[in-house]
Amino acid sequence: MRRFLRTTLMHNGFEALEAADGAQALERVAESKPNLVLLDLGLPDIDGLEVICKLRERSDVPIIVISARQDEVEKVEALDLGANDYVTKPFGAAELLARIRVALRFGIAPSALPPPPSIFVLGELRVDFENRMVKLAGREVHLTPTEYRLLEVLVERRGRAVGHGELLREVWGADAAEELEYLRTFMRQLRYKLEPEPSQPRYLLTIPRVGYRLKSDL
Repeated sequence: MRRFLRTTLMHNGFEALEAADGAQALERVAESKPNLVLLDLGLPDIDGLEVICKLRERSDVPIIVISARQDEVEKVEALDLGANDYVTKPFGAAELLARIRVALRFGIAPSALPPPPSIFVLGELRVDFENRMVKLAGREVHLTPTEYRLLEVLVERRGRAVGHGELLREVWGADAAEELEYLRTFMRQLRYKLEPEPSQPRYLLTIPRVGYRLKSDL
């Protein structure tokens, strides 16, 4: 498949860099800053969904998933995590080239989100950023500075999955990038304060093996 893709791309005027697994792909993207990434989900080292999340932590590069996985849930998860398009195997070269042209022309990475609004409302949750005030069903909720910052980051990236590493760096700094228990503890506290039923979160959703997502609408 990689040989076919490389030949097709080069014959159509593209320069192609190959990666044999997810770790190498992340290194190549960091080193070469490509204009677009073609990504298979079935990688030999780490799952392609995790690669999408790690790419989105550091880059807005358009991502087209190429996969034999046809399950709708997996497609939706890949797009929610930040992929721009999803092509199911088998596919024709003409279709793939057309999708590449569209992604390069119009591809806006999901991470390129607008800044937090002055007031964010989601169901019974209301966040007034100008006054740093959070209310749930009209009742003011007192958050610690760390809880507030965690919520702020999730609102900034509302509607998409935010990786554990990205959240840790944004809230606690680069030195805390591996302290996953920090994040889990404060997320539990935030859910306890904001969710009507913390064990069945309505707003702050867990994305298994990846991170968390704040819904953009209900």
